[in-house]
Amino acid sequence: MKKIIHLGNYFCDIYKRSGTIMQCECNCKNFKLILGLMLVLVILVAPSFTSLSLTKVQAQQAKQVTLTAIVAEPKDRWDTLFATALAKLREKHPDMTINIDYRVLPYDDTRKQILTAMAGKTPIDLISVDQIWLGEFAEGGFLSDLTDLSHSWNRSSDWFKTNWDGGLYKNKVYGIWAWTDVRSMWYWKDLLNQSGVSPNSLKTWNGYIEGEKKIENSTKGQGIQAMHLVGASHSPDMWYPYLWMLGGEIVKQKSGHPMKGTYWFPTYNSTEGVKALEFLRDQVKAGIKPQINHFWGQEFADKKFAVMLEGSWLLGHFPTSEWKGLDKKVGMIPMFPVPKEGDTSATMMGGWMLGIPTTSSNKALSWELLTIMLQPDVLAPMLQKYGYLPTQKPIAEGAYSASLNSTIPYYKQLISMINIGHSRPSIAEYPQIADNIKQAIDEVYLGVKEPKQALDDAAKKSAEVLGWS
Repeated sequence: MKKIIHLGNYFCDIYKRSGTIMQCECNCKNFKLILGLMLVLVILVAPSFTSLSLTKVQAQQAKQVTLTAIVAEPKDRWDTLFATALAKLREKHPDMTINIDYRVLPYDDTRKQILTAMAGKTPIDLISVDQIWLGEFAEGGFLSDLTDLSHSWNRSSDWFKTNWDGGLYKNKVYGIWAWTDVRSMWYWKDLLNQSGVSPNSLKTWNGYIEGEKKIENSTKGQGIQAMHLVGASHSPDMWYPYLWMLGGEIVKQKSGHPMKGTYWFPTYNSTEGVKALEFLRDQVKAGIKPQINHFWGQEFADKKFAVMLEGSWLLGHFPTSEWKGLDKKVGMIPMFPVPKEGDTSATMMGGWMLGIPTTSSNKALSWELLTIMLQPDVLAPMLQKYGYLPTQKPIAEGAYSASLNSTIPYYKQLISMINIGHSRPSIAEYPQIADNIKQAIDEVYLGVKEPKQALDDAAKKSAEVLGWS
């Protein structure tokens, strides 16, 4: 302030030299005051102008956003979904230039690439999450907590309960299950006819094994096997339905954990689990060969097997131009074989979830994109085109169901299986538990161990994985 007064004195001296001495005393005081106020105003306002300029630049930069994503093959479904959703997102933000840069990876590479990116703090805005990865990703701190956003969205009641719950980890939402699939029994009608096997006879365990013998005798020398039995890495997925239909579970909550008080404990080696694995053993004893290589239904479409328990994605191996009359050649029973007639069957549901990584730098916009992708008017056409099953009731049972039913063979029967569908546990240790179960199944297939011993040994390893010692 002293510098301001000195500056005022300087200008006052000039004013005196100009010859207007009589009014100098009065005017000089006023001049000093005015000048001081002006300089103070400049000091106060200047930062505001600077801040305003920065805000303007930042706003201009914010108008150009590229969202990034990592998703799993096949690519066509994502091309369709992202294109439609992006157009709607741009409509909602006409003042922004929004683009999407997404990488589509093979299934086996997707998990590894996502984990690598997350560990390296790479900014990614959206990922496709296999349901079995959810617990691992959430526990690792890689997925954003979507609980509050989903509450505001207020659409959870539109989902089938099992599908919505599949996106929860420790009662918080980390993923939204976008579409699903179910495993069911597929068969070639002509092969069963020539074998004298009634499709209904395949619904029970004994009937299934008896049917195998008849079909095998009928198709000798034709390069056709009777029944397909999975011996590949996902063999536990095809064993779980037998466990569930008997009332068993993979894991249960148990008290007394040395560190966590109450935590998950393996229960798949229960009486129900043993009985379920005995049915797989009995199939092998009857001559059904476990298939180590798996082609996700292509082997059935190529007519190398008369009967196959496989996911609804099997339809994708038939040209869509043939879907209209496919039911004349291929039959489908919406169940796994049950121990005896009258028992309730079970199936396993898979499919993809959408999640937002914690490294996303555009979380609000990513959530908008995610919810747009899940709008029935956006998602239903993609499901119809590729033969996927909805996780949302408004699509499965609402106005969109008519077009899906007219396009996807056996749509109503497949959808009916959601009511007997189960999901695998969303816990971080699940992949290791599945590996233990896979080893037990392999040991039974090879005749190295009986079902009870194999499952007991596997459960002991799983208990250690879960921290029970």
